[in-house]
Amino acid sequence: MESDLRSIGELARASGLTVSALRFYDAAGVLVPAWVDPATGYRRYTDDQVAPARLVAGLRRVGMPVAEIAQAVRAEPPVVHRLLDTHLRRLEDGLTDARREVSRIRSLLPTDQPPPVTRLVLTGRDLAAAVDAVRFAVGTDPDLPALAGVLLDVAGDGVRLVATDRHRLAVSRAEAVVHGPAVRALLPVAAVDELRRPLGEQDQGEVRLTLAGREVVADVAGQQLRATALPYDFPDYLALLPRSAGGGPARRVPVDAEWLVSALRAGEPVVTREYAGETLPVTVLGLGARDALRVLGPDDLVGADPTELRVGVNRGYLLDALDAAGGPQLVLELDGPITPLAIRRPDDEGAFSILMPIRL
Repeated sequence: MESDLRSIGELARASGLTVSALRFYDAAGVLVPAWVDPATGYRRYTDDQVAPARLVAGLRRVGMPVAEIAQAVRAEPPVVHRLLDTHLRRLEDGLTDARREVSRIRSLLPTDQPPPVTRLVLTGRDLAAAVDAVRFAVGTDPDLPALAGVLLDVAGDGVRLVATDRHRLAVSRAEAVVHGPAVRALLPVAAVDELRRPLGEQDQGEVRLTLAGREVVADVAGQQLRATALPYDFPDYLALLPRSAGGGPARRVPVDAEWLVSALRAGEPVVTREYAGETLPVTVLGLGARDALRVLGPDDLVGADPTELRVGVNRGYLLDALDAAGGPQLVLELDGPITPLAIRRPDDEGAFSILMPIRL
């Protein structure tokens, strides 16, 4: 039998993997030898294992995680293509993040050179919608000045607006024509309000933003507005973003926004919690038949099955998020009672808010 099989060295030469890599993928259960000599421990492989080994080598070169490599080796081609698409998006996001971080590091270095300039052009309507989607989540705690503004996170094809007060996070995105490097600027909330004020609800005109160091200049509705960005590092909001489709939430629940707002305002909170000397009204969400969203009442919590999904959230924060979403149909993403609750508009994946759950 041994003479019909390839040695580990032969498979290494045929596949492009090193011998040590083949041993690693054997131990990880990704590429297991067809036969192992019980006396010497030498590994032997069949000719049919050359193609999977070459696939492993390619996926290894592009940095795909071992768990996904293991899945790809055993999957049909359509599944492998989806894994590659997901990994490519992850790499692109990582490169964008790296460029932003390099830009931030450059801004910390002393230099006699003028700061790089980034200019972007977008519609007033898109900017107004983006501001409205995040304004409610701006922090007001004087001890946390880094949260007292809206982050403008500019990349190659647009700008993300981000706000958080630690208990909730709101993110929106507007497409823009961008000239210059990726850059971030933490705009004070007063400047954000001043920028939003001249933008009418139906404004179709252009807004031009120029960012140079901490200086932000906006040409909007015939006015020129100037602001100085706050000198603080905004929290790493990317770590809180909902996971990609490859590892998405346990449940995505379609919701009629008008019904949910009415249900929240009609019912009394079923739980209260003390926080910082205040009594918080807590709404408890659950799932009914066919995974339809329910606003639970006191009777629903008595003798409830502990395995059923129940998520507690600040009712006022949830109402704010629903109002900011501004759509008749929304999607709530629920993973569990201690996982952040995400609220999305189905027609705009770039705009969403996240609420921190309250332990029941």
